[in-house]
Amino acid sequence: MRQSFIGSEFKAIFQNKKLLIPILAVLFIPVLYSGMFLWAFWDPYEQLPDLPVAVVNSDQGAEFDGKELHIGSDLVEKLQESGQFDFHFVDKEEGYKNLEKQDYYMLVEIPEDFSENGTTLLEEDPKKLSLKYVPNESFNFLSAQIGDTAMKEIKASLSKSVSETYAETMFEKIQEMGDGFQTASDKAGEINHGAIDLSQGANKLKDNLAVLAEKNVEMTDGVAKTREGAGKLASGSQELSDGVAVMKDKSRQLYKGTQDIQSGMNSLAAGIDKSKAGLEELDAGVDRAVDNTALLQAGSEELAKKIGALKDGADNAKAGAQTIGAGATKLEEELAPFMGSLPEEKQAELQAAIDSIKKGASGLETGTGSLSAGVTGLEGGAYNLADGIGKLNEGQKKLQGGVDQLVAGSVQLDEGSDGLVAGQNTVVEKYGLLNEKLDEVYKGTVGLSTGASELSSGLDQVYSGSTQLADGSKKLADGSSELADGTTKLSDGTGEYAEKLKDAAKEANGVKADDDTYDMMAGPVDVKNEKINHVPNYGTGFAPYFLSLGLFVGALLISIVYPLREPSDRPSSGMSWFLGKFTVLTTVGVIQSLIAAAILLFGLGLEVESVPLFLLSTIITSLTFLALIQMLVTVLGDPGRFVAIIILILQLTTSAGTFPLELIPTALQPISAALPMTYSVAAFKSVISSGDYAFMWQNLWILLGYFIVFVTLTSVFFIGLFKKQYSKTIEA
Repeated sequence: MRQSFIGSEFKAIFQNKKLLIPILAVLFIPVLYSGMFLWAFWDPYEQLPDLPVAVVNSDQGAEFDGKELHIGSDLVEKLQESGQFDFHFVDKEEGYKNLEKQDYYMLVEIPEDFSENGTTLLEEDPKKLSLKYVPNESFNFLSAQIGDTAMKEIKASLSKSVSETYAETMFEKIQEMGDGFQTASDKAGEINHGAIDLSQGANKLKDNLAVLAEKNVEMTDGVAKTREGAGKLASGSQELSDGVAVMKDKSRQLYKGTQDIQSGMNSLAAGIDKSKAGLEELDAGVDRAVDNTALLQAGSEELAKKIGALKDGADNAKAGAQTIGAGATKLEEELAPFMGSLPEEKQAELQAAIDSIKKGASGLETGTGSLSAGVTGLEGGAYNLADGIGKLNEGQKKLQGGVDQLVAGSVQLDEGSDGLVAGQNTVVEKYGLLNEKLDEVYKGTVGLSTGASELSSGLDQVYSGSTQLADGSKKLADGSSELADGTTKLSDGTGEYAEKLKDAAKEANGVKADDDTYDMMAGPVDVKNEKINHVPNYGTGFAPYFLSLGLFVGALLISIVYPLREPSDRPSSGMSWFLGKFTVLTTVGVIQSLIAAAILLFGLGLEVESVPLFLLSTIITSLTFLALIQMLVTVLGDPGRFVAIIILILQLTTSAGTFPLELIPTALQPISAALPMTYSVAAFKSVISSGDYAFMWQNLWILLGYFIVFVTLTSVFFIGLFKKQYSKTIEA
């Protein structure tokens, strides 16, 4: 029997589709309810770029430390790049106007003095950068809370950017300040004095080296002339040697032909006269050669000594150049700690001056090295020249003796020509002696030729060395000129450097910091939150949403405990049937709305802009929801309650009671305008917090429109149902 009753219940469920379908649908209510909520509010912050926010940039910019500062424009660029909200960059009038019209959820205003305040860090009364934030909390409370968080992020980002600017400027100032600048200024003054002394010494060196270069050119010209004369001497001595050789051969032939002397006496006498004259000229020429050779030898020895002294001078100049180069390097090392604190332009000028000194010292060292090498070669050539001239002098003396004897013999030959025949034996004897003397003469001329060649070779070396000496002297003079210019620039640069350090020390000592300065560095941005339509707490903010939800659930529960279709007695007409049911629902709806309003106002302390209008809005909302549920349940029965639950779920997610409509999934947004709770929430927001009664009445009229439609449909249904159920009874 029990099993039969249970089976009949299940059989009745599966046979009655109106009962089966609601039961199956109820199985999905939890997943529909929770799933819809989770889907709708899973990640509403992902839709923040769709939330319209107005940005008003009134910043006029400023000049800071010689640079244009536009912090407002920089902030606008960062906001555009961030994509955090749907930013609308408008002017001030349009921004506030559309904020009141609820086109924007909030407004961010950048004041005119935003950048100007950023430049007041080092002033006596520094001012923070004030960023004005104006949320419309009554439009959507959560959007205002989201805006608060976003403004904190913007403030942090902007503070970081401004702090970086302050830090950069501060470190630039720190690099210009402190007692170290005064010490550096004193040291720079000492360096300047040394640079002046160095410049004066370099100028003196430049003048002396110019004189040396001129004298070297003159010496080179003199050596060239001496070289040319030595060449001629070598050529003449060779010709003399050749002539003596020929004379020796002829003398031998003469000796062999003494037997024929007698026959050619007259011719011999004439030849002897000519020979006598030639020998006298030869004797005079040899005497002059001996004298000139002695003078040349003395000059060459003096030249060797002078060249040695010149070599010592070149070595000393080279050592001086090395000392200058080392001094320039040391100067660069001593200046290195101070170089970083100088402006880049002054660093470049000072470095160029030091490099010029080093370059001049290097050129001076190279030139003196070349000069020393040339002088060394010249010194060797001079000594070789002296030796060659000595040998030449010895040969010439021997030649002189021979020529003297030859002259004496020729005189005797001339005097004894008359007794030539008688003294033929004597002639033969003398010719033998003549041959011997001619051998000596020949040897002397060969020595003379060799010495002249050595003299010419030595003078070639002297000329080459003097040329190198002239070139080295010129390079040395050029290098000393660069050195003088460099030291002059160094002197000017160090003088200016000392003055700049003094100025920097004064500027650094003039920078004063106090607690206001430190506070400015720690928090340069101050955000002012000026709210319109202020909502004091979350309860007030969510009251429109939860009050609407409570009234809708209350209406839904009434449909469960109270039969909305079955009459308690037989109605007289369809309209009386409808009015009987509607009167009960209206009475209950008004009572439950008044109870809910009383609890909110007096129990929770909800503050509203107008209590009467708040009560009116509560009653209209309650009656509209009751009319909707009555229509659904009356017309559809239990499936109507299921439809009401679906509508409730959709209203919970799309009425903009929690998050702004723009933050829910795009697919759900169009549904909002079709559901009555959207307008009840908007009406409650107006009467509770904003005081925008025009907007309130706009939404209440829409609710009344829904109410009229629902009541009309329900009454029509009751009239039709009455005719269907009671028409036969009436006819009877």
